[in-house]
Amino acid sequence: MRPVFLDCDTGIDDSLAIGYLLASPEIQLVGVGTCNGNIDAVQAARNTLDLIALAGRTNVPVAIGSPDFYKTNFEGGVPHIHGHNGIGDIEIPRGARDPETGVDAAQLLIDLAEKYGGALEVVSVGPVTNLAHALDRDPTLPGKVKKVVSMGGAALAPGNISAVAEANIGNDPEAAAKLVQADWDFTLVPLDVTMNHQLFEEDRKALLAAPSAFSRALGDILDLYFNFYRGVYGERSCALHDPLAAAILVGGIKPSKAPIVPIVVDDTFGPGRGQTLCDMRGQRAGTFDHEGLKTRVVLETDKPLRPHLIERLLTFSAPH
Repeated sequence: MRPVFLDCDTGIDDSLAIGYLLASPEIQLVGVGTCNGNIDAVQAARNTLDLIALAGRTNVPVAIGSPDFYKTNFEGGVPHIHGHNGIGDIEIPRGARDPETGVDAAQLLIDLAEKYGGALEVVSVGPVTNLAHALDRDPTLPGKVKKVVSMGGAALAPGNISAVAEANIGNDPEAAAKLVQADWDFTLVPLDVTMNHQLFEEDRKALLAAPSAFSRALGDILDLYFNFYRGVYGERSCALHDPLAAAILVGGIKPSKAPIVPIVVDDTFGPGRGQTLCDMRGQRAGTFDHEGLKTRVVLETDKPLRPHLIERLLTFSAPH
């Protein structure tokens, strides 16, 4: 199976992405790094380990990332969206495994890239602090990674933490600027497409009625998230930011409009801080790829994520 490394700030939609990856027979989740964002990196690691254990897996190493962002301090998560513990203030059983010792998230990524010799695929669904540190430590890393898919940014859509900035990139634009400049196959999954994919109350109820404790926990965790998104969509539902990036990496969902274009991240301290500047000039008559670049931005997908995601999340059939 294809080896995959996940970098995440395990909040609610990260939990859905973790479930999707664990349920995907096409890939093997070989490691997870955690970063600050929805919650701090330490709590994100605990959430990740507990979710993986609840899903019946015990063999996935999880390493804690940097205590702060790449160049700035972490000032706390978003408890009104993801809860004080990152997973909707729902308590789930504590897994037996603890975070890795002697290795942080950046080093775990470097070690796995070396181990898998160019086959490792990376999906990032939080601020990309750890990936930036990994690039600093090993400038040859892009040649050892098959591809990177990252949830973040807004190409033509408005931001969600400012008029132009999306949270993952807006929280650590210096790291994101480094990421998009690296010489690797890079796909950005921005708000332009993630906001068009939703889960609804009937999907949450299906998870709550599932035979596995893992699926039921996801249903519980979603409750607070649905409340937050009532103010966005006008109904209890949620956007599928992180699981969409995971599904695009795996291949269960394919981009139908995803041109290769120049991408620059504004890491200044003005009103544009955190903006992803995707050069979309000339794309109105039909998408085209810029030659000599490896940065792709996903604007549309071939099908809705919702039924595919729920089908996978309900595959955890054995009670735990």
